Amino acid sequence: MHIEEISILNYKNINEVKVDFSPKLNCFIGNNGAGKTNLLDAIYYLSFCKSFFNSIDQLNINHEESFFMLNGNYKRLDSDETISVGLKKGQKKQFKRNSKVYKKLVEHIGLLPLVMITPSDVNLILGGSDERRKFMDGVISQYNQNYLDDLLKYNRALLQRNNLLKQFASQRFFDAELLSVWDMQLVEYGNRIHEKRTEFVEKLIPVFQRYYSFISQGNEKVSLVHQSSLYDNSFEETLTDSIQKDRAVQYTTQGIHKDDLVYYIGDYPIKKMGSQGQKKTYLVALKLAQFDFVKEISGIKPILLLDDIFDKLDHQRVEKIVKVVSGEQFGQIFLTDTNREHLDSIIERMSADFRIFNVDSGKVEVV
Repeated sequence: MHIEEISILNYKNINEVKVDFSPKLNCFIGNNGAGKTNLLDAIYYLSFCKSFFNSIDQLNINHEESFFMLNGNYKRLDSDETISVGLKKGQKKQFKRNSKVYKKLVEHIGLLPLVMITPSDVNLILGGSDERRKFMDGVISQYNQNYLDDLLKYNRALLQRNNLLKQFASQRFFDAELLSVWDMQLVEYGNRIHEKRTEFVEKLIPVFQRYYSFISQGNEKVSLVHQSSLYDNSFEETLTDSIQKDRAVQYTTQGIHKDDLVYYIGDYPIKKMGSQGQKKTYLVALKLAQFDFVKEISGIKPILLLDDIFDKLDHQRVEKIVKVVSGEQFGQIFLTDTNREHLDSIIERMSADFRIFNVDSGKVEVV
């Protein structure tokens, strides 16, 4: 699968652009702030119905305009796909597949698998547990629409349960039977979510470790652990045991919404002990493992977006990453950099088709 062409109108700092892509390697060169990352984000948006960087759709409209539009033409499993989205200020966005409007955006997720690696991924290490849950949920949702549906229903039930706990506190009464209505829903959806997360992490770990070992030349050992209260007790028991605390703090303190991934280098959390280069290597290996996982499940090579990934890495690690992404196991690749040397190094290793674009103030030209 690959994107053949994209048309962008009023998206962030890009006023109007139409670009034809190589089915293999596409390189964007330009200074910081030129719009390279915004181009990648537009491609990401067409896969996930949202921006990678800004969840508030209205803020993705060029500040001088009242709307934005994106249109992408794809080749997918020997068929042509046209995906488009339009958004006007103050209105709901409209997402279309082959000119037909989606009734629910969840129907689109997974159609165009994609993996993006960006400097902001450092939040997966330095940020809170919600960042790492979003990583798990984002990957699993690409190939399992039922999972995404369960996740949405779980979050709605969680909101209702939390509102009820606040109501109990404010009105100074408690109704266990009324609370159990939401407990039953949390258990039903939460158990299925936990099962899929467990399965995902078990499959991800060996692939991730293999990538990290290759990039670091086997000099460091890494691991990751899925933490969840559901490993210790059933969800029903967990909710029952925590009810007094939940009533005191007026929210649900236990459940899959508290899950976490803990990252280790050697015997220590990488968050505390890892160097910048080790953390960057960890993230790249994690995302490449994500790529392999989605490819195996979907049967489609995801589009790979690499945004400024060589920063903070020594020459040897850059060379190893270049060697990895140059392999046949990868499909269409988009790469941004301010340094032409990195791109030339990749191009030298690849016999496949490539295109280089210069990006300046939101304008794109073929080099």
